[in-house]
Amino acid sequence: MVIHVVQPGDTLYTLAQQYRVPMARLLADNRLPDPSRLVVGQALVIQFPKETLTLRPGESLAQAARRGGISLRQLLRNNPQLEGGANPIPGQTLVLSFQQEKEGTLAVGGYAYPEIDAALLRETLPFLTTLAPFTYGITPQGGLILLDDQALIDAAKSMGVRPLLHLSTLTQEGTFSNELAHTVLTDGAVQNRLLAQLLGTIRQKGYRGLDVDFEFVYPEDAQAYAAFLARLRAVLSRRGLPVFVALAPKTSSTQRGELYEGHDYRLLGEAADFVFLMTYEWGYTYGPPMAVAPLRNVELVVEYALTEIPAEKIWMGIPNYGYDWTLPFRQGSRARSISNQEAVTLAARYNTSIRFDQAAQSPWFRYVDEQGREHEVWFEDARSIRAKLELAHSNGLYGVGYWNLMRPFPQNWAVLNSLYEIPRGD
Repeated sequence: MVIHVVQPGDTLYTLAQQYRVPMARLLADNRLPDPSRLVVGQALVIQFPKETLTLRPGESLAQAARRGGISLRQLLRNNPQLEGGANPIPGQTLVLSFQQEKEGTLAVGGYAYPEIDAALLRETLPFLTTLAPFTYGITPQGGLILLDDQALIDAAKSMGVRPLLHLSTLTQEGTFSNELAHTVLTDGAVQNRLLAQLLGTIRQKGYRGLDVDFEFVYPEDAQAYAAFLARLRAVLSRRGLPVFVALAPKTSSTQRGELYEGHDYRLLGEAADFVFLMTYEWGYTYGPPMAVAPLRNVELVVEYALTEIPAEKIWMGIPNYGYDWTLPFRQGSRARSISNQEAVTLAARYNTSIRFDQAAQSPWFRYVDEQGREHEVWFEDARSIRAKLELAHSNGLYGVGYWNLMRPFPQNWAVLNSLYEIPRGD
């Protein structure tokens, strides 16, 4: 695999000739917003097929995978033009393997709202180990606020992906409630009711694990939070179900701030089977322009986490989005959240080049809109994703998790599939 950075004069045709790969392969791996218009500084994934086969008339993809000696999941990962199995055409040439040697194994998780586009979900599932529909809320009495999630659960299981029930203290207003967390963690009757509801829902809907996300926990509730996780794990482990917990991106045990103080890495790491580091949102909606997940910031969180939690328990978060800020930045102003593909579309529309910040390992650019306002955009591309995956793998982490899966990002999956084996979740 090569990550090519577009230079002046590059076209898909000249790149296909330069690298001796079919243009169809370039289109499949990158799903360019406008294939006729490349942006200077844009990253493109170039893959080199090694073994192929031709789909026979009447042959299913599962049969073709068996004939080629690989799993159906791997066949779908290698061939994004199949759209997750929705578009097999007799006579198609399908890739069985690439020249790129795998660098190791990484488990892969992701979060999705129930309204995710069905086609996007189908295309994404072959790349996943776990899927967490977002989110089950909690009433003050310990009841569950249910989710219309059965379609996601069933789709995940059909592709060997482990569905996780995501439990959070997110309110209907879209904020995390520390008061609700305090009630659950300190009121025995409320906690008992919640546990009973969780077990019933997991059994009824067919979930195969639990992902707990209490944010802005009061500092005085840190030990109670760990005890709650330990209790959940003790009950669910008897059923063979793992418990995950999401952790704020801390860099030390003494880090101040309402997001951090209620999360004790050591205690929560001991209490849960796995932890998910929320390593993103340094660049955020109400903050100044900067990378969403600057590599050094992510690295500092991982380094601290490894002093408190075994590497084989850690999943590292990766953002699947960017932000578009209007300049000059003013406190209280709001950046617009955009997809990584939309970022490239903006650069093309306003005829600007994409730059790459070597320290942050993130792409960015500026443009001037029709009203004469200057904007600054930070997002993710194949280069930034490769750097993040390498950080997780080089530190021996168990896996990575994406917030979130609601927007397409084909380059990400091409890089991930090229470099790493992805285990099933069932």
